[in-house]
Amino acid sequence: MRARNLMTSHPTHVTPGDSIGAAAALMRKLDVGIIPVVDDRESLRLVGVLTDRDIVVRCVARHNAHDCSVRDHMTSQSVHAVYGDESVDAVLALMEREQVRRLPVVDDEGRLLGIIAQADLATKLGPRRRLDVERMLESVSAPVHAVR
Repeated sequence: MRARNLMTSHPTHVTPGDSIGAAAALMRKLDVGIIPVVDDRESLRLVGVLTDRDIVVRCVARHNAHDCSVRDHMTSQSVHAVYGDESVDAVLALMEREQVRRLPVVDDEGRLLGIIAQADLATKLGPRRRLDVERMLESVSAPVHAVR
């Protein structure tokens, strides 16, 4: 099984120039905690992600307006993604190591193909590889000591 077999294909996305308010409304409507950020709607090259935590910590907590741009608050440095042909073991290892709950899936040119969430792993992989999924969930959920 490969990453493409686990992912949710064609996820809704935003661009860096979209407003935080519009992105947050999309996240609420879709009931998701992450939305991929692509350079433009034609090329779909992944340039970052925007999470509900990004919105709270980088926008709301700093008293920014809801019409500021995604560009100002998205995570663009050290965005972890996998290729569609990556193995399940590689996906699990990356999520564990980097403690990420969701991973964008890209093609060889960096274009967004899909996204893998913990729920995808639990439902599509869990029945066959329960212990691997449990280990990943435990690793991802372990506390991280923030630098203050």
